[in-house]
Amino acid sequence: MSNQLSMDKISAEVFAGERISPEEGLFLLENGELLHLGFLADQVRRRKHPDGVVTFVIDRNINYTNICCCGCRFCAFYRPPGHLEGYLLTKEEIFQKIEELLAVGGTQILMQGGLHPDLTLEYFENLFQEIKRHYPITLHCLSPVEIDYLAHTSGLSLEQVIGRLQDAGLDSLPGGGAEILVERVRREISPHKTSAQRWLEVSAAVHKSGMKSTATMVFGHRERLEDRISHLEAVRSLQDETGGFTAFIPWTYQPGNTALGGEAASSWDYLRMLAVSRIYLDNIPNLQVSWVTQGVRIAQIALAFGANDFGSTMLEENVVRAAGACYSSSEQELVGLIKNAGLRAAQRDNLYHILKHY
Repeated sequence: MSNQLSMDKISAEVFAGERISPEEGLFLLENGELLHLGFLADQVRRRKHPDGVVTFVIDRNINYTNICCCGCRFCAFYRPPGHLEGYLLTKEEIFQKIEELLAVGGTQILMQGGLHPDLTLEYFENLFQEIKRHYPITLHCLSPVEIDYLAHTSGLSLEQVIGRLQDAGLDSLPGGGAEILVERVRREISPHKTSAQRWLEVSAAVHKSGMKSTATMVFGHRERLEDRISHLEAVRSLQDETGGFTAFIPWTYQPGNTALGGEAASSWDYLRMLAVSRIYLDNIPNLQVSWVTQGVRIAQIALAFGANDFGSTMLEENVVRAAGACYSSSEQELVGLIKNAGLRAAQRDNLYHILKHY
């Protein structure tokens, strides 16, 4: 009876548009019935997006290098410096990828890579300037971890690094590298990576500069349910301060070919986490599905669990693919999936401005 009363209380709060506490968020993860969580999350989505529009961006994920000195145990993509399988794309190769994207109506590149010890701040300044000089494309590039690394290697402040990259053409930041924003977990899965506090500091500095970013979560590895809620609370608290996150993107850890190993979280767990994320993050406007890890059918179902964005057509993706997840999609398929879910499809830009209705 007490569980039912607690669920009734939380449900009433959600319907009233009130904020739930960390304790209530944990209760939902531990005790919430899946379809009821989906129902509550869908109410939040409908309140935030009453027009029933589900968006996506036509972009390409350009992984400019797989050389990385961080050595995260959950990553199957990276190669240490000097490894025979390491690569660094040339400027010409990057330009060719951008031209291929523009040819299919793309508007944005999402560019992330490893922490390459030879790539300086000046390298990225020159690259971004050259891209902007040649192409009408949005640069949604470099995670907070990469920004932190450039600050470390250049000896400059976060504000200086972000300002120089912004002047060179950087438009917004993807929220990669967050994983779980709990130090105990990070020490186990990525002991050499940017700390949770530093990830938040970089994101805050990005927002202070006037740029927007996204926030992410990778779950299903070594974290506890309490850690997932701590992650959501950290993101929500920073959003209260800055308002700079445009979207939240949770996805499941992919164990294939990784040093960490283990098993992938279930689609059931994914939908559960997605729904609680939508309920908990009352101050973040958009929730993005992860069809790259879940496949398009589960992603379509996720539209009934609080999500309002299908992410990207992802003309290219290499990091998740390296761990064994090989889903693909197209503009036409995403539009069909959204419409078949009874919703309206629209193409957006990096700031969630609508570019085209279908």
